[in-house]
Amino acid sequence: MPAGLGSARFLLKRGMDIARPELKKRKRRRQYLIGASVVLLLAVAGIGLARLGPAVPSVERSSVLVDVVKRGELLREVRGPGTLVPKEIRWIAAETAARVERIVIRPGAHVTPDSIILELSNPEVDDQLLTAKAAVTAARSDLAAKRTDLKSKLLDEQSALAAASSDYESARMQAEAEKTVAEKGVIPAVQYKKSLIQLDASKNRVHIEQQRVAEFGRNIAAQLAAEQARLDQLDGALALRQRQADALHVRAGIAGVLQQVPVEEGQQVAAGVNLARVAKPGELRAELRIAETQAKDVVIGQPVKVDTRNGIVDGKVTRVDPAVQNGTVQVDVDLEGKLPPGARPELSVDGTIEIERLPDVLYVGRPAFGQPDSEVRLFRVDPASGIASRVPVQLGKSSVNLIEIVKGLAAGDKVILSDTSAYDQHDRIRLD
Repeated sequence: MPAGLGSARFLLKRGMDIARPELKKRKRRRQYLIGASVVLLLAVAGIGLARLGPAVPSVERSSVLVDVVKRGELLREVRGPGTLVPKEIRWIAAETAARVERIVIRPGAHVTPDSIILELSNPEVDDQLLTAKAAVTAARSDLAAKRTDLKSKLLDEQSALAAASSDYESARMQAEAEKTVAEKGVIPAVQYKKSLIQLDASKNRVHIEQQRVAEFGRNIAAQLAAEQARLDQLDGALALRQRQADALHVRAGIAGVLQQVPVEEGQQVAAGVNLARVAKPGELRAELRIAETQAKDVVIGQPVKVDTRNGIVDGKVTRVDPAVQNGTVQVDVDLEGKLPPGARPELSVDGTIEIERLPDVLYVGRPAFGQPDSEVRLFRVDPASGIASRVPVQLGKSSVNLIEIVKGLAAGDKVILSDTSAYDQHDRIRLD
């Protein structure tokens, strides 16, 4: 190998081993810039994600009920189920304890007031009726005999009065006759004085007899009144026994339809037990059951629409039960319109009562769990983006399916009325 070529290679190898610090600094600087860029990108991404918040859940639009807020007249109504019942119902009860001998007419038959529905038996009632009749007959005989006896005694008293009056007149005439002759001295004065004494005695006797006749007349009236009162009492007892005996033939009492006969032949019934029910089928009224929370605004006279499922009949509220039973209040409605075909007692109906009309208010369909005069949070839908945001809404008066908006929404706003409790953790949802 030539000496020059070997020297060159030696020099080249030494040059490759020479340190170059500027290259290391450039490489380290590039690593720092790359790391800083990555950290900056991560920070920006974190801030962006933090601003976006949690993911917006999606909801199928067809699975929720969306309604539009409107302005106008709001008809406040309450609704409740009910039944048609006869306006005039007659329950026939047993007058006395008795045994059912025969059922003459079965439920569903048309009856007149004199129609016999049941035949009962009670031997004691028959015996008591005979005893009462005998007592009345005896009392009437006693009264007639008493009247005759007292009349005879009255005649005796009047006869004594007449005799006393006659004696008085004789004494008066004698005294007047002796007065003239006594003044002339024809008879002694003593004799005239005796005649005057006899006249006074006769006068007093007449007065006493008059008092006796008057007192006896009053005594007669009192005794006859007592006997008459006793007779009237026995007549009343007889009337009661007769009514009890007649009641063994159970009559309808009114014209209508026999609805119930809750007894069987051979059954022993006590006094006061209901034996039959008769109703006039042509005159019906509705008995509605309104929820206690809605019944507070129902008053007598409010108009009602009664749906018989075969037509709607107008009516008016005539009574509101003051008591609550099973969470409802009974409201009686008199029907004013013509009943449709098929309307009969115990028919199930629905009634809608008109409470009031609010002339110019914001209203929307009643949301789930939305109560009157309360504040709720509803999802208001943005038509452009389809995002529904939760907003506070103040509710006012309510109707069957509508409710007043006091504040929180405007006319034209779209809100979700369905139950959204599954999204209570979210303030926004997306409608797909």
